[in-house]
Amino acid sequence: MTRQIRTSPAACDQSLHQAYDTALLDLDGVVYAGGRAIGHAVESLAAARADGMHLAYVTNNALRTPQAVAEHLGELGIPTDAAEVITSAQAVARLIAEQVEPGSKVLVIGGEGLRVALRERGLVPVESADEEGLAAVVQGYGGPDLAWGRFAEASYAINRGVPWYASNTDLTIPGARGIAPGNGAAVEVVRIATGAEPQVAGKPLPPMHRETVLRTGAKRPLVVGDRLDTDIEGAFNGEVDSLLVLTGVTDAEQLLRAEPRHRPTYVDRDLRGLLAGQPEVVPAAEGFRCGGWTAVALNNGVLELREDDQESGESGEGGRNGDGARGLDPLDGLRALCAAAWTAAAEDVCTLDAAKALARLGL
Repeated sequence: MTRQIRTSPAACDQSLHQAYDTALLDLDGVVYAGGRAIGHAVESLAAARADGMHLAYVTNNALRTPQAVAEHLGELGIPTDAAEVITSAQAVARLIAEQVEPGSKVLVIGGEGLRVALRERGLVPVESADEEGLAAVVQGYGGPDLAWGRFAEASYAINRGVPWYASNTDLTIPGARGIAPGNGAAVEVVRIATGAEPQVAGKPLPPMHRETVLRTGAKRPLVVGDRLDTDIEGAFNGEVDSLLVLTGVTDAEQLLRAEPRHRPTYVDRDLRGLLAGQPEVVPAAEGFRCGGWTAVALNNGVLELREDDQESGESGEGGRNGDGARGLDPLDGLRALCAAAWTAAAEDVCTLDAAKALARLGL
């Protein structure tokens, strides 16, 4: 069966926390960054939970244990049970356990999250490539203090033929001071040294989706994330809906250029989007309209954004500041631009110039 290509953000008459039973929330760049809560996250999640939505925190960061993550969330004002946290360490530990004998030794390149997850699956984490009977090497995010020598240790074992697994391959990770190298960057170091390819468990791949479904029992989940290539693609692969929030690594220009598997169902500024419906994007005479904005793909390779005239309903250039003159919502303008860009691109990546349109929105 051929999956329909998304050419526009979807509408939702209900608030999202009422339309879906479970929010599968990424952490870094969605709930917190660099250990600090992102604006509006705490109160939005509290309101969603109070109204009956189940919350689960699904992260590719394998450094910390679910218990440590739950405690950190609690410190931020988000009461969380460890069972509500699903990590790529858990997903990769299950993947390894399905392929090696119980009690096998696994060389760990990463943090405590990996060690705890391996023990949960009856495996024995070790630190040296020289361990007798080594069955696997597993690599996960180890934080900024992970010693360079750990990559060498992995390479020694992998070059001797030991199977290699990675929790995830996110190239970057958002923090309080900016964007830093993620586990994917570390995986590239070992790949260069060995020429090998790891089995990967984390988002957007099936092992992580399976782990999440097994642990949450969600019937109508909504994936909430900030990354197109992990959160949104993972939702696409799992055939579930997704909400992209613009609080992490993805910006508006990247969203417009998203290929089909990276196009979210919905887009919003932050987690307040869980508590609201989503406006409809409708075809207009020349383009696509959302709120008071119309986006048009011009023949000269430019995406143009126009304000709708209040009296005539037609589109015009509007005020000099775009969203300032009548208090139009810039997110509606972005949704209209997404429809114009994705429709023009179809199965490909949009190459239209959207710089001026995005500048009008302040995005």
